[in-house]
Amino acid sequence: MTIRLGDKVPNFQQDSTEGEIDFYDYLGDSWGILFSHPADFTPVCTTELGAASGLKPEFDKRNVKLLGLSVDSVEKHAEWAKDIEETQGHALNFPLVADTDRKVAKMYDMLDNNEQAPATVRSVFIVDPNKALRLSLTYPAATGRNFAEILRVVDALQLTDSHKVATPANWRDGDDVVVLPTVSDEDAKEMFPKGFDTVRPYLRMTPQPNK
Repeated sequence: MTIRLGDKVPNFQQDSTEGEIDFYDYLGDSWGILFSHPADFTPVCTTELGAASGLKPEFDKRNVKLLGLSVDSVEKHAEWAKDIEETQGHALNFPLVADTDRKVAKMYDMLDNNEQAPATVRSVFIVDPNKALRLSLTYPAATGRNFAEILRVVDALQLTDSHKVATPANWRDGDDVVVLPTVSDEDAKEMFPKGFDTVRPYLRMTPQPNK
């Protein structure tokens, strides 16, 4: 199953380190980030779960719930969590789904093309409160995910949902943003009282409106 941007993501029920998870119920009215791992006790994934746990307070501020996933059992997850805390300095502080039957991996098209022993690829799905997919990324096995970048994307998505702006390359929270081409100069003067700079008729920059 291919899930495209804007699609409503499928719900699932699966066991986790914090009990049975119903994905929709778990998210409630929050944003969500679902990210997968091929197996427990893998080195890159150990660092990723530590990094995500360390950033959880920042995700909490943005009303974002984290949910990890690996194909091993809850019991094995619990043992892995000890290693994560000891080696990364952050205890696992969000649920880790036990996708032992690979139900979620199949549902979200997270299996590689190895027909003999397909593995769960390392994907990231950002989901908004309406359960719509807003971003998906799949990483190669040897490249660790950048959770600061994932946090930056959340900031951009939430900003552009609430204001008629887009974010330019390398944007960070607090930087200038782009006025949408669909907004006329007349409307932009009312919408952006701090003013805007017309670099080109199609490229107008304005200070971030919620700062």
